[in-house]
Amino acid sequence: MNSTRRLVSIAAVLSLTALTSVHAQAQTQVLRLAVTDIVGLENLQREYAGFQKILTEKSGMTVELFPVPNRTAAVEALNAKKVDLVLTGPAEYVVFKKRTDAKLVVGFSRPEYYGSVVTMLGSGIDGVQDLKGKKVGLGDVGSTSRHLSPIQVLADLGLQPGKDVQIMHINRNVAVEAMKRGDLAAIGINRTDLPGLSKRHPDVVFKVIARGRDLPNDVLLAGKHVPDEVTAKMKKVFSDNSEALIAAVLLGPDENQKFQGMKFIPNIADKDYDYIRKMYVTIGQPQYSTFVGD
Repeated sequence: MNSTRRLVSIAAVLSLTALTSVHAQAQTQVLRLAVTDIVGLENLQREYAGFQKILTEKSGMTVELFPVPNRTAAVEALNAKKVDLVLTGPAEYVVFKKRTDAKLVVGFSRPEYYGSVVTMLGSGIDGVQDLKGKKVGLGDVGSTSRHLSPIQVLADLGLQPGKDVQIMHINRNVAVEAMKRGDLAAIGINRTDLPGLSKRHPDVVFKVIARGRDLPNDVLLAGKHVPDEVTAKMKKVFSDNSEALIAAVLLGPDENQKFQGMKFIPNIADKDYDYIRKMYVTIGQPQYSTFVGD
């Protein structure tokens, strides 16, 4: 009788252990994904519902979209383990790395992603040295390609932003009008801005006087709390299902069109973002711990 009870007890323990293991495994199969440049669940679903669906199907894990109001909230959510994956830009990555020690999963390339310094034909500005003592209009504070990249271009070519040139942060269409009036000598934009500006301002012939380096990729990050085997599995999912996932990203009708022609980059490293860190130093924020413009 005692032997029978012992067997029943052992069986009960084994059954409970198995159930606990299954429950724990199920818990690890839910991954919450945030995207830092999209605000609101409706917008997030419009841009990434297709991507979420394919990533769930191909990974065998449940991927849930998690809206965040801003980049700082995404950092806090990652540290609090409310979010597991974050898709963000290169300027944001260096802050995420500093404040969360997040892990790199895969890069989302953006072809011809760089900042430029542009003036008008006939302005008398032939190079960045001609901008000394003048005003330059840049985009939103903290924008990788419309603020940090153009300002680093100026620094790399020998001008000290804020000392040799006066920096103004202005909407690019307003900045063009200011340049036409002579209030600005040049503007900082990214490569994809130029065709649209040329269409909106047919009376202006734009002249690129300095082109920035190609910028690092946008990147999908995993929180440090995410098990390494899950991160490795996600890397393999992107490698094995690249075409389907790219097609799903490009279903996003608005923000995601910046990824036209993209590829997933599996072998990204933290050092790839050192040029971004140099930009932070140039603008006087060498700690990399605060989102510029927040």
